[in-house]
Amino acid sequence: MIAEPANTELPQNSHTRTGEKIPAKEPQLEAQKETQLVVIGAGPGGYAAAFLAADLEMEVTLIDPAPNPGGVCLYRGCMPSKTLLHAAHLLEEAKKAERWGIRFSKPEIDVDRLRAWKEEVVAQLTGGLGQLSGRRKINYVQGKAVFSDSRSLNLTETGGDAYRLRFQNAILATGSRPVTVPSLSLQSPRLMNSTEALRLEDIPETLLVVGGGYIGLELGSVYAALGSEVSVVEMLPGLVPGADRDLVRILAKQIKEKFAAVMTGTQVIESSETGQGIRVVMADGSDARTEHLFDKVLVSVGRRPNSDDLGLENTGVTIDPQGFVRTDAAKRTDDPAIFAVGDVTGQPMLAHKASHEGRVAVEVIAGKDVIFDPAAIPAVMFTDPEIAWCGLTETEAKAQKRSVETVRFPWAASGRAQTQDCAEGLTKLLVDPETERILGVGMVGTGAGELIAEGVLAMEMATTVSDLKLSIHPHPTLSETLMEAAEVFFGQSTHTYRPKRKKK
Repeated sequence: MIAEPANTELPQNSHTRTGEKIPAKEPQLEAQKETQLVVIGAGPGGYAAAFLAADLEMEVTLIDPAPNPGGVCLYRGCMPSKTLLHAAHLLEEAKKAERWGIRFSKPEIDVDRLRAWKEEVVAQLTGGLGQLSGRRKINYVQGKAVFSDSRSLNLTETGGDAYRLRFQNAILATGSRPVTVPSLSLQSPRLMNSTEALRLEDIPETLLVVGGGYIGLELGSVYAALGSEVSVVEMLPGLVPGADRDLVRILAKQIKEKFAAVMTGTQVIESSETGQGIRVVMADGSDARTEHLFDKVLVSVGRRPNSDDLGLENTGVTIDPQGFVRTDAAKRTDDPAIFAVGDVTGQPMLAHKASHEGRVAVEVIAGKDVIFDPAAIPAVMFTDPEIAWCGLTETEAKAQKRSVETVRFPWAASGRAQTQDCAEGLTKLLVDPETERILGVGMVGTGAGELIAEGVLAMEMATTVSDLKLSIHPHPTLSETLMEAAEVFFGQSTHTYRPKRKKK
């Protein structure tokens, strides 16, 4: 697909999400300013777009309610959670060390200091982005923006002025927010979403995590390592929906050892607060009901796009029934002057996807013929062990009735995995049996989130399994498991015996 020029004629009338035409609203504001590009939302999609645009010598205004760029990822998501996960991993390693003959005394956890360290990391990262924004001469505005038409918006600065801002192009990067559950609609400090859980106000004695996906299992792992008795409930039959079951089985085994209970195929149908905690009623697939009491409950069942309260009805932008902004492959919305990137445009809701989309949108605005069409977008769960995958999964291949050959290399056959006491891991490749091209990569184990990048590169370069087999990997490393998985395809793996089946 070839991208159209960014600055095209705009329709005279704007559209609502139902397609009804309404006149554009004209704000009655005394002050008026102009900018070449306005970026609304300063998360990984927004600030990546703004920074590239400034590097291309565009005049850029970046708008966000926070004092510095960063968005949910840096302030309330990726970075604070990974900071706490690092602490949790250290605690787990200390426990595991007893098997090696190394014993530590029971750790003393200073919650206040741990929280302060997490906040220091966030402040350093967001402050650094603020400096980079300033050095690029970006006009960073802390405030709220609402579109008044397809070429202007009403901008209200936090604690300051309100004025109309005219623009040539806009990039919408407003992200997403946690989904709520009707059966858990209590107004209680005992009920948390992911943002509130990351504040780490205390370590509850018992914690229920509602949702067995990325966020729930990562934060549940943190609290379990810090001393909480954690239970997780997932309405679907298994944990981590979307990931292949062979990878999830290895993680699930570890989760069941660390958590007090793992309840799949079960959902919370009632809740109430008592003097002792939150009482929840659960029902499983047979409709059997059980009652439980927890000190705190963390709800992490997904996120919804921040596409409302933006004045999009005053533009040509359209929104689908789920609230996602519709875009084409160039990240242009149905309004030619307005682009959208990141969580607000749909799945997968990943920071690295948003950043690449933001850069594509800027390049299109700069007149380049580019689209967002990656061969693979990596997904990582930063649990212990980590799960990572990219490209085609076995689940998707079965649904598409696509012929693939799947090869697996067990980490039990990896010398490096044995030395790190992480031999439960697994690396697998999905290969086209005719072309021998790698279609997907999946792994579970220590450092899988770092290792998956090689799989992404292999897919972007249209690598064959033979290419991967012939690429010399350093020994002893976990990266060798990718090379040896490729060797398994030919029945020639050095460290495991898997003869290739003869074709009938």
